Amino acid sequence: MTLTPKRAQDSVIQMTELVLPNDTNTFGNLMGGRLMYWMDIAAALATMKHCSAPVVTASVDNISFETPIKLGNVVHIEAKVSRAFSTSMEVHLRVWGEDPVQQYRYKSNEAFMTFVALDPNGKSRKVPQIIPDTEEEKQLYEGAMRRRQLRLILSGKMKPQDAEELRALFI
Repeated sequence: MTLTPKRAQDSVIQMTELVLPNDTNTFGNLMGGRLMYWMDIAAALATMKHCSAPVVTASVDNISFETPIKLGNVVHIEAKVSRAFSTSMEVHLRVWGEDPVQQYRYKSNEAFMTFVALDPNGKSRKVPQIIPDTEEEKQLYEGAMRRRQLRLILSGKMKPQDAEELRALFI
């Protein structure tokens, strides 16, 4: 079965949430776990939009919390598939906070997550490839192979000497 490649832009999901008291820690900041939960949902929606199939989270790369999002602020999450491999897809996420009273937006964090598409039997299935259009999409697409190899090495699924894309950076 041949799958038609899709544009990266066609997978974009934008999600908005309001930070309520139940979402915060004792400092009045959005709890990291709640933000990761929302990011996981946004990334799942982007990958399902791309592959038209159910998906599961395979990995979450480092998530650094640059700026806390306060109680009463708005969270904006943008998720977009940056590259599709055989059955897995890497998603790039950006998160901003917004103070609706002072009316300013600020970057909270960025992350990459990987999802795998499933067939009706719960087995992995092939996904369409990504066509990057913009310069930024092309940079994310190119870097995805190195990030993938690093994830595979860290999970014990690849030997460091087999990571050709990563080796090329150091040789």
